[in-house]
Amino acid sequence: MFHIKHRIGIKSKADRVYEALSSTQGISNWWTKDTTGESSVGSIVTTRFNSPAGAEVGSMKFEILELVPAKKVRWKFIEGPKEWIGTEVVFGISQDGEFTIVLFSHLNWAEEVEFKAHCSMKWAVFLLSLKQLVEQGQGNPSPGDFKIDNWN
Repeated sequence: MFHIKHRIGIKSKADRVYEALSSTQGISNWWTKDTTGESSVGSIVTTRFNSPAGAEVGSMKFEILELVPAKKVRWKFIEGPKEWIGTEVVFGISQDGEFTIVLFSHLNWAEEVEFKAHCSMKWAVFLLSLKQLVEQGQGNPSPGDFKIDNWN
C-alpha cells in the first residue's frame, strides 16, 4: 500500500482547526464549497468539485469513521475516483505552543500512480487553504483553489 503524508502548522488553538476539519461547513470553507452531509461518526458526506463556470468536474463520498475533538478526524472514501475507493484520510491534530500541527495522511493507495502525485500536490494546496481559513478567516476552496495542472 502507498500513502500521501503532509505536515502543516497552523497558528491557532486545536479546537478551531478541528472544527474546520470535522464539520461540513468547515470543509466547505477550505476544500470544496459544495459539501453536504452530517458531521457525525457513521455519516456520509458528499463533496462536489465544479469548474469556475459551475460545471461539475468530479465528486466523492466519504464516511466519517472517527471524530476525536481537537485530536483526530478520519474518513473513508466510498465513491469517487477509482483510486480513492477504500482509501482513508486521517487528520492528526496536536497543539505545540502557539501552533496546531496537522499531520495529514491519505492512506492505502493500491498503486503508486501519476494520479497519486497529482492528489498529493492538491492536498498540499488544500491544506494551505485550511491554514488560511483558520489563521485569516478565508480559505480558497474549490472552485477558487489554486490550479496546479491540466487535471483540474
